[in-house]
Amino acid sequence: MNAPLTPGAVNALGAAQAAELRKQLYADMSPLNLTPLWEVLHALVPQQPQTPCVPALWKYDEVRPFLMRAGTAITADEAVRRVLILENPALRGQSAITQSLYAGLQLIMPREVAPSHRHTQSALRFIVEGSGAYTAVDGERTTMHPGDFIITPSWTWHDHGNDTDEPVVWLDGLDIPTIRFFDAGFAQNDDGKVQKVTRPEGTSLATYGNNMAPLRRDAPYGATSPIFSYPYARTRDALHQLERDAPIDDWDGVKLRYVNPSTGGSPMPTMATFMQRLPAGFNGKAYRQTDGAVFSVVEGTGSVQVARGDATHTFHFGPRDHFVVPSWHTARFSSQTGCVLFSFSDRPVHQALGIHKEERLS
Repeated sequence: MNAPLTPGAVNALGAAQAAELRKQLYADMSPLNLTPLWEVLHALVPQQPQTPCVPALWKYDEVRPFLMRAGTAITADEAVRRVLILENPALRGQSAITQSLYAGLQLIMPREVAPSHRHTQSALRFIVEGSGAYTAVDGERTTMHPGDFIITPSWTWHDHGNDTDEPVVWLDGLDIPTIRFFDAGFAQNDDGKVQKVTRPEGTSLATYGNNMAPLRRDAPYGATSPIFSYPYARTRDALHQLERDAPIDDWDGVKLRYVNPSTGGSPMPTMATFMQRLPAGFNGKAYRQTDGAVFSVVEGTGSVQVARGDATHTFHFGPRDHFVVPSWHTARFSSQTGCVLFSFSDRPVHQALGIHKEERLS
């Protein structure tokens, strides 16, 4: 084994000799699963976030025909969940819309049931098209209507059914990539296709949704909100009242976050959810944040300009379209007619780790 060189001797080496010395070092230590930090430090600790994700838009009019074709190609029983995944163009094959979030559009046809199961991944459902289908969570059903935000808490039994004569579509948002990162995914199929209903519909909302809570009862879903269905009718009324009576934010218009009434925090420990109204004529200022966000257009039309470095994307969106704004990309919204946007992100994880940052640019 060669004796180590002194610092002075290393400095005296020519560039070619130094390169050869390093190359031999790397080759000799590789069998011990060692690698030099200095070769990758700039990538591991960048000066600012360098997500591989790119902005993307999914036009519902283009996606819907494929959903309907899937409805004839495979049954809900066979598929377990009939979903078309919204994959980030830069993450193809990873079943992810950002590096921490999963998104997909789920279809349930008339008279179908998506069978009961449970998993450690937290899930949200945001209803996109159709009314009257239901989801059941731990013995309580809720009827779906467009714009409703519904939670499936981690490790709770849930099934979906459609007793109507029309197809129903909703956006699925899950923390699948986050759970996968921690190698903490578990799942279990129920013994029955449909779980037994043990509580009347609306029980959870009545119990926890009126700024009150039971005197002697713990939160039923741990760190997740005890309300698992947030009706759009309530949310829409709040947005329009604030648009009429309160100042309009220069960046967000009128934007509200959904809350866990037990804690005041996010409804789920890994995902935050928001609803915002851009008034007619809104021309917002740019902002950027470390949490990448997925948007679903509820009503109206508008556009968003998403930029990072020299690359700029402008998406013109309408009802039921979906798009993603990745981490640390600047976003600037505008709407001539006015619109309503639902969104979700991994902000609670950033906040729990103390790494969340946001810049509102002028």
